[in-house]
Amino acid sequence: MAANDEDQQIAALVQRLAAQFPAINTDTVEGIVAEIHRGFDGRPVRDFIPLLVERGALRRLSATG
Repeated sequence: MAANDEDQQIAALVQRLAAQFPAINTDTVEGIVAEIHRGFDGRPVRDFIPLLVERGALRRLSATG
């Protein structure tokens, strides 16, 4: 997966999660997604990173809101 594709998927993920959790500030959603995404820095296989980020963010957001 190209870095640009991954960045686009992560940006779309932030928008989907912000819509799914309207009680949580969009900046907070973006911060959680960015933090989880950074945890995958340096990993050579990038194909499933957006999915893994989404799963982690959903767990954290569900616990928060």
